[in-house]
Amino acid sequence: MLKAVLFDMDGVIVDTEPLHRKAYYMMFDAMNIEVSEELFTSFTGQATLNICEQLCNTFKLEASPKDLVRSKRKHFKHLFENDKSLQLLDGVLDLIQDYYNNGLTLVLASSASMPNINRIFERFDLNKYFVAKLSGADLKASKPHPEIFIKAAEASGFDRSECMVIEDSTNGMKAANSAGIFCVGYKSEHSVNQDYSFADLTIQAFDEISFSKITTHFN
Repeated sequence: MLKAVLFDMDGVIVDTEPLHRKAYYMMFDAMNIEVSEELFTSFTGQATLNICEQLCNTFKLEASPKDLVRSKRKHFKHLFENDKSLQLLDGVLDLIQDYYNNGLTLVLASSASMPNINRIFERFDLNKYFVAKLSGADLKASKPHPEIFIKAAEASGFDRSECMVIEDSTNGMKAANSAGIFCVGYKSEHSVNQDYSFADLTIQAFDEISFSKITTHFN
């Protein structure tokens, strides 16, 4: 029986990816490196520090990974505070409220930093629905490693067989799959070049996994 839902944030709850992309490319310019679209797409779902470590290794940078992280986060903070178009993805608030009102335990499991998670949750008043928020930036391993979802399931208080993950990235779906947790792959208009073969169920709209519909997969 389904008892808990583990939500990714970027690309599932809110589409901050355009802001992250702008911030990353502003950082790339500052570091004088050219990152291909293929390489950038491969980073989707990973924590910022992990990405910056790969960049330092790939481009043999003198700057440290933490220097890159600080640069990227400075640009993102400015964009976040000045871009008024940022909104929750269509239907996700209804889904969160549907699950919450039907007694499901909700946990956030995002690769975003905790300051960014808190900015989103405070801006859209989401804290009241979730029992815990986990940041992959605070963990040893980044998605596609399953650590974040293993810990999120533990935070929910339920067995992994009673949990479900909602993800939109290849790395996130791989992580859920490796953790042995039922995974819904959300294929939105914002999703680009992601591999949904790692999801147990693929959707294009959140009403496809309303409480009454998704629980049939766990009975």
